[in-house]
Amino acid sequence: MGTRVLVTGATGFVAGWVISELLEHGYAVRATVRDLAAPDKRAHLAARGGELEFVAADLERDAGWAEAVSGCAAVLHVASPFPATPPADERELIGPAVEGTLRVLRAAAAAGTVRRVVLTSSIAAIAHGHARHDVIRTEADWSVVAESAAYQKSKTLAERAAWDFVAAEQPFELVAVNPGMVLGPLQSATATSTSHEPVRRLLAGAVPGAPRVGWATVDVRDLAVLHRLALEQPAAAGNRYIAAGEHVWMRELGDILAAEFASRGYRVPTRTLPDLLVRAVALFDKGVRLTVPTLGVAERLSADKARRELGWTMRPVRDSVLDTAASLIEHGIVHRPRRAAQPAEV
Repeated sequence: MGTRVLVTGATGFVAGWVISELLEHGYAVRATVRDLAAPDKRAHLAARGGELEFVAADLERDAGWAEAVSGCAAVLHVASPFPATPPADERELIGPAVEGTLRVLRAAAAAGTVRRVVLTSSIAAIAHGHARHDVIRTEADWSVVAESAAYQKSKTLAERAAWDFVAAEQPFELVAVNPGMVLGPLQSATATSTSHEPVRRLLAGAVPGAPRVGWATVDVRDLAVLHRLALEQPAAAGNRYIAAGEHVWMRELGDILAAEFASRGYRVPTRTLPDLLVRAVALFDKGVRLTVPTLGVAERLSADKARRELGWTMRPVRDSVLDTAASLIEHGIVHRPRRAAQPAEV
């Protein structure tokens, strides 16, 4: 039997790939789901084989966590809410993120067998709310909570709470992984993510063009590898690791998709939308509203630490974008065009 590891949020996009990576490397995985009565949402994982079991545990309730952590040598806390639209009340995000993280950590500490916890944080806890946008951010940086939106606040406060807990209790080693926008193929039609939305909207022709927004991205398969390295490498203890490549504008995503899919009939827009138009649409579109604070702002971060200390590598962003698109089509999230069409305005 391999080393037993608990992974939270099994049906999520990132967690599914983390579970697969661990199984492929001989770990015994116990994975949490909110509801054991919905086997269809985890069938793609169950079909992979290996030592995998599912247990019920909800980040907003204490029940189930002691049993989930029991006998595990490590915990990978991957689960966290990631909304497609801003919440009516930021506490809807912050509360579950912070309290859910502490709930998992308390259970891990009480178990007495957990030696290391790997926390999936985000560059949202590093790169937001700063007055200057021309600085390359590293693991030494923290987002400025008072100047950040709800999601960025939730990730920052949850990660800080984790470090504070470990500093006070010292029950186990902690490692934080801070990914950028996560792209890459789906494992099932139900294991999608808000991070797929820019690619989905462009490929489906659901937008007339691209706002002046962009992201530092990472492929979910590379991110899963980094989680395993963060679990295995002794020197990783007590460290944060950024997992994000160079900034890519949404217009550039459109160019990549159009070059590959326009000839197949997909009307991928490749023009940039004026900021004034985006701000006007944001008045009645909550999804667009999320982009307004980052119009024209590039995410500049360095993943050198993960490369240097853990030997981690990232694949080219073009590969991630195209694999994301192909997967969205394969799983029926973006429909195939009925007939060939001309590409949208360039």
